[in-house]
Amino acid sequence: MTTEAVALTKKDFQSDQEVRWCPGCGDYAILSAVQAVFPELGIPRERFVIVSGIGCSSRFPYYMNTYGFHTIHGRAPAIATGLKMSRPDLDVWVVTGDGDALSIGGNHFMHALRRNVGLKVLLFNNRIYGLTKGQYSPTSEVGKRTKSSPIGSVDTPFDPISVALGAGATFVARSVDIFQPHLKSVLKRAAEHKGSAFVEIFQNCNIFNDKAFSNVTEKAARNENALYLEHGKPLTFGKDVERGILRRGDDLEVVELGGSDGVSADDCITWDETRENPALAFELAHLDSTRFPVPLGVFRAVDHPVYENEVLSQIKAQEEAKPGKLEDLLYAGDTWTVS
Repeated sequence: MTTEAVALTKKDFQSDQEVRWCPGCGDYAILSAVQAVFPELGIPRERFVIVSGIGCSSRFPYYMNTYGFHTIHGRAPAIATGLKMSRPDLDVWVVTGDGDALSIGGNHFMHALRRNVGLKVLLFNNRIYGLTKGQYSPTSEVGKRTKSSPIGSVDTPFDPISVALGAGATFVARSVDIFQPHLKSVLKRAAEHKGSAFVEIFQNCNIFNDKAFSNVTEKAARNENALYLEHGKPLTFGKDVERGILRRGDDLEVVELGGSDGVSADDCITWDETRENPALAFELAHLDSTRFPVPLGVFRAVDHPVYENEVLSQIKAQEEAKPGKLEDLLYAGDTWTVS
């Protein structure tokens, strides 16, 4: 007997729990986007699992009408890895923050990505510790004044995209909480990827770090300062697509298009998210935002062997192998008999 798949809606993924973030928090927008995207993936609701660590973002599992784990600080990727290994049929999503993932959870985060475990990792980056009331985080800018750095932080910040690329992540992307159409499209791409998918989401904390990304989120700025990465298309931007990025010598440069020097969009770098070498993606992640636009979209999308598939193949091969003898194992290689 077969049963027809039931069409799901956004409402099906909304739990009965009261959503308790500060009014105006960017987490609401991300939650709404995820709840809207999940029904479109064609996956039964009981196959979704949300795993979180500690932080404001980590309340996420309570608000999703799916299975979920609210785990411990920084350990969500490790627990999610164990779950994916034991139940590879599940669609496992990790929800974490810049402090949770990049501070106490740094090693778990990196190794989940380098192994290419089939997890979808959403990192809410607000450049602050919100849950503990406003201390500087691993992504806070140099000079950030907070309760824990009253005369300015001297720490050089992490760039989440660079960390993910450096760890060898096979899918790396960035979006913004309030850019709903763009965020939903990136989430869909992440969901379709086989292996680790990492998405950094600029998320505003209007209480402790308001307008941290105003250079790209303000209406007057977003048309001029957002560079949308589109596979197979030139790196151009601006309200009227009047500027672009090309390479001159060893450096990237912003140029005016259609000017007296004759530079056109055809002269700009054509974006290729499938490059095996992540060097250009890494370079874009490090663009100086005072001189360059902020890249949004997919930085890298390549196919590599998926960790859980490789491990399960080994297990299957061992199970199918002819049973050996313990004596043969003990006496394999060089042995000595001591009388």
